[in-house]
Amino acid sequence: MTTPRERSAGAPRSRGGPGRRALLAAVAGLAVLTGCSTGDDQVDVTNGGQFRFVAGTPAGEVIPEGERQSAPDFGGTLLGGGDWTSDELDGRIAVLNFWGSWCAPCRVETPQFQEVYAEVRDEGVEFLGLNVKEADEQFGQAFVDTQGIEFPSLYDPAGEVALTFRDYPANAIPSTIVLDREGRVAAVYTGEVSQDDLRAVLDLLLGEG
Repeated sequence: MTTPRERSAGAPRSRGGPGRRALLAAVAGLAVLTGCSTGDDQVDVTNGGQFRFVAGTPAGEVIPEGERQSAPDFGGTLLGGGDWTSDELDGRIAVLNFWGSWCAPCRVETPQFQEVYAEVRDEGVEFLGLNVKEADEQFGQAFVDTQGIEFPSLYDPAGEVALTFRDYPANAIPSTIVLDREGRVAAVYTGEVSQDDLRAVLDLLLGEG
């Protein structure tokens, strides 16, 4: 059942079946192939480890329950130290945000994610940052410290986790992938995500089951 937030302007659009998925794949593939410099702070992280700017329009897609696929297993080392694996997300809704301290939209978006995280962390929702293409881990750590970010982030300088999600358009920074309680990909955002859009999809997932 949709919520009032989901019906509001700017709410994510429902994915329109195989044709829509093929279009998304084509757009994502085109972005990887062109690799054009735009002056934006969205970058391709899947082009063989290359670091290139790509054009992209922020877009959100919510995947109907019956069409969702399981997310890949992944893990790594957290900013500040310590091992982490995706097993820690079992049974919980999860927001995965690919970011870098060098990325201007990320510097706006990540503190806003912290606000939403503070609202929903007691409702079975986890947030995880994926700090990618960071020249030095200290830069990423300094950013989360100064911004008061309380949810953990994996330090992923080579964008290896993004590569594990190659079936989804997580090939630009910032990108966000939302998982449902079953560990399936429920929503994918390319570009900066508004708080209202993020809250809308979390409301939807919290209301399932």
